[in-house]
Amino acid sequence: MSFKIGVDGGGTKTECILVNAEGTVVAVHVGTGCNPSVVGPEQARSIVTAALNSLRAQANAHTAGLTRTPFGPAPEISETLLCMAGSRGFWGEFAEKLNGFGKITALDDSLPVLELATNGKAGLVLHAGTGSFVAARGSDNSVHYAGGLGWRFGDPGSGYDIGQRAVARGLVELQGWAPPSRLGALLREHTGLATAQEITRSFYADPASNQKIAELTPALLRLASEGDQNAQQIIFQSVAGLVDLAGRVAEKLFPSSRPDTVRAGLSGPILTHPLVMQAIATRSSLAFAPVEGKPIEGVRRLLDNKR
Repeated sequence: MSFKIGVDGGGTKTECILVNAEGTVVAVHVGTGCNPSVVGPEQARSIVTAALNSLRAQANAHTAGLTRTPFGPAPEISETLLCMAGSRGFWGEFAEKLNGFGKITALDDSLPVLELATNGKAGLVLHAGTGSFVAARGSDNSVHYAGGLGWRFGDPGSGYDIGQRAVARGLVELQGWAPPSRLGALLREHTGLATAQEITRSFYADPASNQKIAELTPALLRLASEGDQNAQQIIFQSVAGLVDLAGRVAEKLFPSSRPDTVRAGLSGPILTHPLVMQAIATRSSLAFAPVEGKPIEGVRRLLDNKR
């Protein structure tokens, strides 16, 4: 019996599927984030290797359950598709060293959401999670990637970028140099600390501070929904950078098309938040629509296309 494995490896979680020869998902594995830029290369390898081994074990169990005998044919993993956040070179090297998982292809994590947004046709998608990127497919079927530079260099519209803007504003408030707002209180609640000095020291000492900063974003979206103007300003200014980047991508790839005729998707809970979508609509001529389905469904479709 033959199976395929698909992996969506991001900064927040690693989601994997085991697919049978008919294209049906028969097992799922979800682990912690595996972006090597966030967790480090050794931890990234360990997380994905454990996930792959888990699915291979589930393939064995599934086959045994179907044959109802321990002496049935051993399952074969014919293909593994890795759609990963982080360094392309890192995951390409990782793929080359894998054994026992069939033909292995390593792609950017942008491809599944692009597949969901455009259904394999020309267009583009904006995605924002812990990080952010713009992915596009040209009229000639060429695939392009913009942004996604990681938290060190700024991913506009991402959870980290929004969070760090809020931290910066909140720290100035706690220092007494900006009018008090709900941001300062939110920062104290999030860290459990009282002063700007304590909070600053905590973030600089925490090796996972980028993730902790990104985790502020859901609370900021809640404040924005409640009408907090500081939260709205922070979120909208951050997202504007990603929207403007998408506009430049569209102009270059589709120069002869009206912006509102280009397929354009928004992916992730930040960009599909109602307030954020309204702000995007006022800033861009592209006719954005929320992407339906999780990235792992895009991975499944990509695997299905290979049949």
